[in-house]
Amino acid sequence: MQKWKGFSLFALMLTFVVALAACGGGSGEGSEEKKDGDKSKSTITVEHAMGKTKVPEKPERVVILTNEGTEALLSMGVKPVGAVQSWLGDPWYDHIADDMEGVEVVGTESDINLEKIASLNPDLIIGNKMRQEKFYDQLNDIAPTVFSEQLRGDWKINFKLYAKALNKQEEGKKVLADFDQRIEDIKSKLGDKVNQEVSVVRFLAGNSRIYFKDSFSGVILEQIGFKRPESQNKSDFAEEVTKERIPDMEGDILFYFTYETGDKEASKTEEEWTNDKLWKNLDVVKEGNAHRVSDAIWNTAGGVKAANLTLDDIEKYFKIEE
Repeated sequence: MQKWKGFSLFALMLTFVVALAACGGGSGEGSEEKKDGDKSKSTITVEHAMGKTKVPEKPERVVILTNEGTEALLSMGVKPVGAVQSWLGDPWYDHIADDMEGVEVVGTESDINLEKIASLNPDLIIGNKMRQEKFYDQLNDIAPTVFSEQLRGDWKINFKLYAKALNKQEEGKKVLADFDQRIEDIKSKLGDKVNQEVSVVRFLAGNSRIYFKDSFSGVILEQIGFKRPESQNKSDFAEEVTKERIPDMEGDILFYFTYETGDKEASKTEEEWTNDKLWKNLDVVKEGNAHRVSDAIWNTAGGVKAANLTLDDIEKYFKIEE
């Protein structure tokens, strides 16, 4: 009887040790398997304008705080749960309106709505230092937040950052490669026309600007290889000008666009300037080579979809056939 008691005690202790070992092994390997299996809990580290941030490997609820960023997401097959309102549109640009159906508005680039953003329970927020630096810590408290540095002509640089944050580098590479191929095709078809000087002008409420190479359209024109008038051949963004500077708008071809928000003030500026004798005396105007194009497409949207639509205009006005 004593022998059986000893054996039973030994068996019980052995069972306990085996169970403990199994439990310990399960705790280590099991949690690793869960980590590997549950991709929503896995993270990647993204270096950006505000430092380094761990973001979900597969984000599912993304809030985007720039217009060009919205286009980047859509081009990679990601529909955000929230986005800043388009500068022009109600609330979205016409060229993205269908794709943005059901997306919540979270303010504008310059005036984001933190409360609305938080209510959407995002798992990733993408913004921009130039626009929203003062809100970064608050945004990062809501969800992991990644910021691009600049806007204007930097849309390709930003696009690559957004692709990394979304863990969609391959999809992103294809989108940019397709765009670059279009550029090469246009350049090839242009032939000697690529040596023409392209002038870019914008009308706003009460003032006008000449746009240089570090602007959205400027970067595209430079990638194609177009020349710029001497007064516009600057590695800057833009310059506000008076009517006396209209002669600096001369070129072989001129594209102008108007930032009309609905109060007709910018349209008044456009009408006033384009009826000025200095404007009418421009050779590019007299020869019928001054073309009014969309402000949203050529400047304000600033993303890859608008970039492709800008190329559509270039093909149209330079009479490039398929």
